[in-house]
Order: sequence, then C-alpha cells, then structure tokens
Amino acid sequence: MAFRSPSLAMLACRLALLGGIAVLLLAPWLFDSEGLAVLTQFLTLLVLALMWNLLAGYADIITVGQHAFVGIGAYAFYGFAALAGVNPYAAIPLAALVALVAAVPAMAIVFRLRAAYLAVGTWVVAQVFMLLAGKLPGFGFGSGVSLPIAVAQAFGTDPAGRYTTIYLLALGLAAVTLISTWLLLRSRIGIGLTAMRDNEEAAGALGVNIVRARILCFLWTAPFLGLAGAIITLQNLRISPPASFSIIDWTVFVIFNVVIGGIGTLEGPILGTALFFVLRAYFSDLGTWHLIILGVLSIVVILIEPRGLWGLLRRVLPGDLIPVSHRRAAAAGAVRAAPERFEPQPPA
Repeated sequence: MAFRSPSLAMLACRLALLGGIAVLLLAPWLFDSEGLAVLTQFLTLLVLALMWNLLAGYADIITVGQHAFVGIGAYAFYGFAALAGVNPYAAIPLAALVALVAAVPAMAIVFRLRAAYLAVGTWVVAQVFMLLAGKLPGFGFGSGVSLPIAVAQAFGTDPAGRYTTIYLLALGLAAVTLISTWLLLRSRIGIGLTAMRDNEEAAGALGVNIVRARILCFLWTAPFLGLAGAIITLQNLRISPPASFSIIDWTVFVIFNVVIGGIGTLEGPILGTALFFVLRAYFSDLGTWHLIILGVLSIVVILIEPRGLWGLLRRVLPGDLIPVSHRRAAAAGAVRAAPERFEPQPPA
C-alpha cells in the first residue's frame, strides 16, 4: 500500500496541472476584464520566472538585471508601433528581435565577470539601459509616454475585447516559453545544462562546453523577455523608465518566485508564481508588511528545504511533474536489454 500513495499524489498533482491549463484556456469565458488582467500579469511574470530559472538554475548565471530586456522590449514595441507606424502585431516580434540584438553587447560585458561581480554587472547594465531610455526625446524622456489610441484600438475597439486579446497573447507567449524551454532541456544541450546544474566542474570534465551553454541560455532568454515587455506595455498602455525597467517588478519578485518555488526545475517557477499571486491577493492591502511577509516566508521555506516548495513535494512524489530527464527511460531500456548486468554476482 505504501508504494501507491506517491503514485496517487503524482496523479493528483497532474490533474491539478491539467485543471489549471483548462482554466487558462477557458478564461475569456470564465472571467471578466479584471480577472483577465490579473491572469495576464500572472502569465507574463511566469515567463520572466522561467527565463530567470533557466539562467540561474541551470546555466549558473545569477543575474539581477533581466529587467533590462523587459524594458528594451517595451520601448522597442512603442518605437515600432507608435513612432515608425509598423503594424502593432508585427511590432511585438520586432521588439523581441531588438532585445536579442541588445543582449549581444550586454553579454560581451557581463560574461567577463563571475559570481557576485556578474550579478552586480547585470544590474549596472540594466541601469545604463534605463538611463538611456530616459534620454530619448520621442519616448517622453524620464516621465514616459502613453500609447496612442490607434495602437491600443488595434487590439480591440472596446476595453473588454482589448483585455481578451492581450490575455490571449500572454497565454500564447507563456505556452511557447514553457514548451520550448522543455524541449531545450530535453535535448542534448539540455542534458549538459542539467549536468551543469548538478555539478558544474564535473560537467566540464565530462566534455560539456560550459561557455557555449551559457551564451545560448543568455541569448535564448532575451527575446522572451522582450516579448513580455511588449505585452506589459500593451496592458499598462504606457512606457516609462521606472516602470518598464522596474527591478522590483521584473527581477526581485521573479527571483522570489523561482527561489521559493524551486530553482533548477520546471515546476518551481510555476508553483512559486502561483503562490506569489495568492499571497498578493490576500496581503497586498498591508502595504510594506506585504513585502515583509514575502521575505519571511521565503527564508522559512529555504531553511526547511533549500530546493523550495517543489523540493518539499518531491519528498512524497515519485518523480517530476513535468519530466525532463532521460535517465529513467534509458535505465529501463538498459535493464531490458541486459538484465544480467544488474543481477548480483556470487562471491568468488
């Protein structure tokens, strides 16, 4: 009977995940505009959490400056859609392209640093981009500017239609981000990233090209962050350096979500982001106490289980909720192919 409980727990978790997916798919028919706005924020923050988790949890790039590419995506979207007259829908992927291009020189700078210096370097780069954004004349300088009405109406002539369109864009972005990241981790490159997560020195000794893996992850995340910035701009209907490049909203809260959920896993960012929105719904009226509660909770969880909430659940679950590793299938195949290798040998 004992071996059935973990299986039932895994079944319950997967049913809960499928239920959550169903709610997200049916959300335009289940929620009003305010509910869709909250879900849009959840999906965009989930994208940011998945990207930070890929950098810090697998590639060992502890960045506190990923809000730079969120802001770059926001400003690039405004520039294309409002100033250049590009179709607003086409401006969204163009914003991702600009974020990718900006990531190349940023990577050349921060990759010369390691450990704490790298984290500080990413923050400095983000601050430089924010200061440069505040000097742009067509973008409202330091106070920012609102999206033109024509750009907003391209996504819906009425607020309800616009909220639905923006939500569907955020849902599509979150789905593509999660599936593509899962496929990346399932590939040969992902096997190397998983080895780096477990033991970087051993991974390098076994032939994993650590530098190439870090470059790939850094450039991989930038377009997704730029897309998230464009969707955030659509939801807020304006850009400004403090909001578009917010370190609190787009980096600090993201780090909290990943760490408390479980860094180095696909399930952790999902669990942490969901918990963050539940806590925000109940404690946001407490002002600064809201942040204190989040900080205390994260410390308590880390002291109990350094791998976060997902680490606690893994104590009772037999495997990953979203399987990434190939080890079990490979081991099963090896046992079927050569069972005699696993049989105990008689003493000599």
